[in-house]
Amino acid sequence: MIVARRIVSEIAKKGLRPGDRLPPERVMLEEYDVGRGTLRESLRYLELSGALSLKPGPGGGPTIEKPDSSNLMNSIALLLQFENASLETLLEARVGLEPMNARLAAEHISAEQLAALQSSVTRMSENIKDLDTFYETSKEFHDGLAWASGNPLLSYLIDALGSLFANPQLTDYSLRHRKADLAAHIEVLDALTAGDPDRAETTMRAHMVEMAAQLRKHAAPILAQPVAWKVAQ
Repeated sequence: MIVARRIVSEIAKKGLRPGDRLPPERVMLEEYDVGRGTLRESLRYLELSGALSLKPGPGGGPTIEKPDSSNLMNSIALLLQFENASLETLLEARVGLEPMNARLAAEHISAEQLAALQSSVTRMSENIKDLDTFYETSKEFHDGLAWASGNPLLSYLIDALGSLFANPQLTDYSLRHRKADLAAHIEVLDALTAGDPDRAETTMRAHMVEMAAQLRKHAAPILAQPVAWKVAQ
């Protein structure tokens, strides 16, 4: 762990970016003054954390990558499984975090991010009867909004929680509920376009509270199920 942290510190100090390669093994062994086994375990840990990819063979070696929310999602899932926490835990967190995120997004969203949300809403509207497109565009909207807040910690948390919460049994939306979700997304988008943090937060809170109420009414047994650290498919 000490060596792994030193490697990450050097990456930051040298201003290296994803796609850049680290020095050859022989150079790193000398630089960090450790054995080959220790260095390789350190690199493997960084690979599992999403910070590196290790490519074998000539021209290979450790290449810097950018960790994403899946790394945080895996850690959260593992922690919650040992706490025997239910899916209701994730729902409560989303209801609390997403309105705060919407407020920040109204203050920080870029024109490009706003256009992407508008595109998502338009596609949902034009394909409201297509359940698969509805799921896809709903996730696009919430993910896009998460990254518009300007707060990376909040963005990663919401992104990870949304992925953990994805469960086909929790998303059997009727056409009426789909139209209600679309209307909520349009209201949030209007608040973001107007740069109105109060309205963005209030509208998103109403949307999330309504969503939670529907899930608790129609999917209570599923929400009671424990969070599982799932095997990748």
